[in-house]
Amino acid sequence: MLLFLGDDWSEEHHDVELQDEAGRVLARAKLPEGMAGMARLHAMVGEQVGDDEDVTVRVGIETERGPWVQALLAAGYQVYAINPLQVARYRERHRVSGAKSDPADAHVICSMVRTDHHRLRPVAGDSPQAEAVKVVTRAHKTLIWERSRHMLRLRQALLDFFPAALAAFDDLTAPDALELLAAAPDPASAATMSVEQITDALKRARRRNRAVRAEQIAIVLRGEQLGQPPVVAAAYAATVRAQAAILAVLNTQIKVLEEQVEAHFGKHPDAKVYLSQPGLGLVLGARVLAEFGDDKQRYADAKARKNYAGTSPITRQSGKRKVVLARWVHNDRLIDALGLQAFCALSASPGARAYYDQLRTRGAGHRAALRQLGNRLVGILHGCLKTATVYDEAKAWNHHHEKDLPIAA
Repeated sequence: MLLFLGDDWSEEHHDVELQDEAGRVLARAKLPEGMAGMARLHAMVGEQVGDDEDVTVRVGIETERGPWVQALLAAGYQVYAINPLQVARYRERHRVSGAKSDPADAHVICSMVRTDHHRLRPVAGDSPQAEAVKVVTRAHKTLIWERSRHMLRLRQALLDFFPAALAAFDDLTAPDALELLAAAPDPASAATMSVEQITDALKRARRRNRAVRAEQIAIVLRGEQLGQPPVVAAAYAATVRAQAAILAVLNTQIKVLEEQVEAHFGKHPDAKVYLSQPGLGLVLGARVLAEFGDDKQRYADAKARKNYAGTSPITRQSGKRKVVLARWVHNDRLIDALGLQAFCALSASPGARAYYDQLRTRGAGHRAALRQLGNRLVGILHGCLKTATVYDEAKAWNHHHEKDLPIAA
């Protein structure tokens, strides 16, 4: 027996619809989030199943994470995580009025998983170890992104009223810069700072050439510069103190989470394979593992993994016109990690460097060549994971030839 379930979820409740293979609606319900809602969902399915033990339930839902999805997987349901954009386009096939409601969306999702489940990607059956790695790596990367945002806000504030600070501190996220900005967040107080105070901050940050560096900072901070009225400068100083305090906390928590990333990643059985890849270290390897997952059945071949990674190009052809383009719809976290791997591999792998140089010789730009190198490295990683073997430089580039793939613009 085959049943299909559409689940339009929200934080508080789930609108669900159950259909059979012919598309006949068997049941509809609005279920609360949590244990009570999941129990009612199982009961609703059970009423249709009866004594039939050979039952397959395919569920469509617009998310792939959370305790509700984990409960569906634990119950043995086949869960398909559907992109909301796909649902919107499918809805437009049957209704152009623009009307929308949660029960109607549950019907659309249910019909979609019934007719097109073979085109949808099932939620991966990743191990708890891989899920743990994903949680800490995503949190770690999110904090790094947040630090960059707050650093840019701090930089803009200094540019508006205290440009000398930008000349004095080359890295606004460094501990010594944050300490000095917290102590002297405006031009007037910074000009009164002694060389000894600056030297002490540099010492606590373990900077080299502290004496020379402290003198240089003091000279810059005491130099003449354009400024703001005192009352405006005081207001800016308050924002600088706040941003410096936030950045200091972010620096601390990023280090704490980095330790957690390394600890969880080191316990994963595939860690040895990932660490053997050129350009991947503990943190970067953990990010790639987290986004790819460790379900051995998820990717049918290397091409499927490359398509999911977003490194493989797409071809658009109409008549005599044919162009090869980069994929713009992709997993931002994964494509970021693979781009960094490709860049680091240039100095870690002679084969990767030769491949990159050949692409540049053929006319590819730096970013296009890195993207194609990343695509090649994803294929190598897939082969290593499939055979449970570590990276071998000679084998990885043994079959490399010049006409590998079209260069995406």
